[in-house]
Amino acid sequence: MDNVDGHWMRLALEEAEKAFEADEVPVGACIVKDDRLIGKGHNLIEELKDPTAHAEIIAIGAAAATLSSRYLNDSVLYVTLEPCLMCCGAIIQARISRLVFSARDPKAGAVVSLYNVLSDTRLNHRVPFSEGLCAEEAAGLLSGFFKKKR
Repeated sequence: MDNVDGHWMRLALEEAEKAFEADEVPVGACIVKDDRLIGKGHNLIEELKDPTAHAEIIAIGAAAATLSSRYLNDSVLYVTLEPCLMCCGAIIQARISRLVFSARDPKAGAVVSLYNVLSDTRLNHRVPFSEGLCAEEAAGLLSGFFKKKR
């Protein structure tokens, strides 16, 4: 595990743990530019009663506010679960430069599981990604959450 990526993914996992404690699906995200945290978030869907309040969307909004820009060029998004279609769209619109995610999402993942949105050459921005960093921890949080719900 790359020490820099590992450091930031640990922060995303801390955000996922906050979601777990708040009875939200435990997904966490953080965005980094020039080795500086510019945005972070976790799922707030239940709390805000907002279906768009995914961890990635919260983190992108915070990062855009930090930079006072809708573009997040040269930034890296770390997230504990493969982004969905909506989040991939936001990643593209924000011009995020790289994505690192932990666990695949076979039911909604739009990076590799169901779709390949970030690699689609028909779009004007493509986002390189890597997967699997801290995947066991992220998947464990998710499975623990859903076991608790049943």
